[in-house]
Formats: sequence, C-alpha cells, structure tokens
Amino acid sequence: MMTAILQTPTAVAQDFTEFRSAVLRSFVPLQVSTEHRDRFHGRLRTHEAGEIALTEITASPHEVERTPELIARSDRPCYKLSVMLAGTGILTQDGREAVLRPGDVALYDTNRPYSLVFEENFRTLVLMFPQQKVDLPRDLVGQLTAVRMSGREGVGNVVVPFLAQLGGNLDVLTSPVGVRLAHNAVDLLTTMLATELDLDRAAADPHHDLMRRIRGYIDANLSRSDLGPAQIAAEHYISTRHLHGLFQEQGTTVAGWIRQRRLEHCRRDLRDPLLAARPVAAIAARWGFVDAAHFSRVFRAAFGESPSGLRAQAS
Repeated sequence: MMTAILQTPTAVAQDFTEFRSAVLRSFVPLQVSTEHRDRFHGRLRTHEAGEIALTEITASPHEVERTPELIARSDRPCYKLSVMLAGTGILTQDGREAVLRPGDVALYDTNRPYSLVFEENFRTLVLMFPQQKVDLPRDLVGQLTAVRMSGREGVGNVVVPFLAQLGGNLDVLTSPVGVRLAHNAVDLLTTMLATELDLDRAAADPHHDLMRRIRGYIDANLSRSDLGPAQIAAEHYISTRHLHGLFQEQGTTVAGWIRQRRLEHCRRDLRDPLLAARPVAAIAARWGFVDAAHFSRVFRAAFGESPSGLRAQAS
C-alpha cells in the first residue's frame, strides 16, 4: 500500500497506477514505468511554499523519463534537485550520467530530456523551483546537470543537511515562515552551484570571476534607483562597452538583468506572509522601482498578473 500526501493531509493510493498519478500531480509531466507493478509500494509527501515544492519520495524500483513531447506541454522551465537519502538512483541528462548514493545530490533541467532509474528500493528528496530563482547564467548552470555533487564535504556539507532537515519537517513549509525557508533552500543551493562552477570554470573562463563580482554588486545595490551601466562599469574599472559585451555574451543586457533581479525580489516579498501589511508601492521602492505605475506594468508583463493579484493568491 502506498500513502501519498499531495497538498492535502493524506491521500491513499492502492497501486502503481495511483502512484504514477501522484507523481504527475507533484511534478512536471513524466513517463513513469516499473517492472514491479504487482508488488509496488511507495509514498510521496509534498508541500509547496510559493513556487517552490519539496517532495520526499519512498518507493520501489521504477523509472521516470522526461521526453521532448512532454516538455512541449510545459509552460515554464524549472530546475529539480534530487537529494539521495537511501538506495541508489541513476540520473541521465545532456549526455552525462550521475550515479547517486546516500548523501549525493544532482541537478536537472525540466526543459530538456532526462531520465531517472531506481533499481532498488530508495528514498529521495526533490526540490523543484522556477529556473529564474537561480541568479546564475543558465549556460553555466547547464554544465552541472546530471553531475554528482557530494553532500559530505565543502558547501554540500552545509546545504544537504539543511535540505534533509527541511524534508523531515515538511509541515513547517505551511507556516508563515515557510516561504522564507523554501527560498533559503534555493539560495543555499545557488551558493553550492556557484562554488562548483568556480572550481570548474574559473581557470577556463577569464570573464567568470568578473561576472560573478558584477552580479554580486548589482544584487547588493538593487535598492538604488540610479543603478546603471556607468556606475557598475566604474566600480569594476572597465568601460561601459566592455560591460555591455559581458552581458551580451550571457544572452541578456545590463538593464534587463537589473530589472529581472528587481522583479524577482519584489515577487518574493509579495508572496511573503510576513510582509502582507507592507504596501505594494513600498515593496517596489525597496527594490529600486520609484514609479508605482511603471512597476505595475513591467511586473504584469513579466509574470502575467498584477502585483496585487499575486499577493491576493499568496494570502
């Protein structure tokens, strides 16, 4: 028998068919199969905090596959991080294969085909979130899909225990601090990814360290309404032309990156129950939007709804 908790206190699934349905409700569309249909067992526990979902899966051997046809149905790309807690899993994406054992983690991109194979009984924790919540260039993050990262050393030794503790206390995500804890998890993961990228890319990419410092400077100064290319270039002793070229290599612009980061911070604050009493205009101003009407327009253009509409959904 399999128990699945899917946005509700309890829901019981009696067989593999119900397990597969539970997986599809918890994640993006997937093909799920098993050779153990007659004796299948498993459990899903899922809680969402804002746009971030954390799911603990305990199950019999099975396979999942994300195909191009299923990807075409999706409305936006997400990242998923698997934290292996017991058993073994094999993740394949982008021509790479990662064998995951307890304490290992791996990232994968729902916007590209992947497969996961579990050949024995297992337990894993899956963190799923929109890709824009990772403030690193997607082409660099793409170098880490299906790459085994250890949770027993370095930054991983901080991040994985935090995720495991959060997974063991999923009910806390439904509390007023749940959204903040979920975002803390993504922030910690981003730090882990940045560390991995520094190790692998710093020597090969002379612009990598400079871009890391520039992005950090932008994030630290988003509240300044005068933040712009001239100021950023001067702070880093480069020309504005060089600065624009760096961002062009990343497929964006300086102004576009600043706007995206400001909007992401505003959206996070608008979804935070602890900030429900703060006026929308005050949140916009906190992150550098001095014109409330302009903020409302660009927010709707980016997310398809008004700031007040998003706040109402989160309440």
